[in-house]
Amino acid sequence: MTIPDLDDLIAEVDRTCATAHRPGGQEQPDWLALLTTAADLAGRLQALADDLVEDYVEHCRMHGCSWTDIGTALGVTRQAVQQRFHAPHKRYGPETMSEELRQAMTHVKRAAVQHRNNYIGTEHLLWGLTAEDNSATRLLSAAGASPETLHRAVGDRLSMGASQAAERIAWTPYSRKAIALAEELAEERSEERSEEAGSAHIDCDHLLLGLARIGRGVAATVLDEAGLSAETLSAAANPAESQATYAP
Repeated sequence: MTIPDLDDLIAEVDRTCATAHRPGGQEQPDWLALLTTAADLAGRLQALADDLVEDYVEHCRMHGCSWTDIGTALGVTRQAVQQRFHAPHKRYGPETMSEELRQAMTHVKRAAVQHRNNYIGTEHLLWGLTAEDNSATRLLSAAGASPETLHRAVGDRLSMGASQAAERIAWTPYSRKAIALAEELAEERSEERSEEAGSAHIDCDHLLLGLARIGRGVAATVLDEAGLSAETLSAAANPAESQATYAP
């Protein structure tokens, strides 16, 4: 893997900034527009770097490493690393999920255990969501995709690891973000139906949309290769709303 250097990043900013060069061939580009684009790119790179470190911190904790050892590895004090990473991530128990999603989660964990992976990534989530009929597979069908084809495609991306930790398997940052987005979507749908606050259950289609919306990870890559963007899936999930949006 080649890490981009500063020249590469500058070239990317120049390429992606739509207003970098003023019309008429003026010499001076729009420096403020370039600065805005550079700041956005730097933010995305920083978020990705934070996710990378956070993922490995969680694995270290899961395998018995102390906060002192983790701090030493990162070159900071135990107190500093605890302040940054100790906040517990929200856990999603069966009571927060629909019956279909609980069933899909058994396939998710089975995929991780059978492949001896010590993490649950977006690929495991998509594999579990497409293992049998549920609201996610029905949404995929409505979007014109074959759930079986996607199931095979993501299955090809599952790699064999060497973990023996079958009981407690950590979720990767992207997976946690996907289910957090799914929870938000479930709550939005619940509010639209005027249901009691806190009564929403996360369903398979919510998690599928969450995987598409984060735009990163193996699941997002598989969905993108199948032509399934977050917008495409959202339109299939809300056909009436989509038709109203694009009505002439």
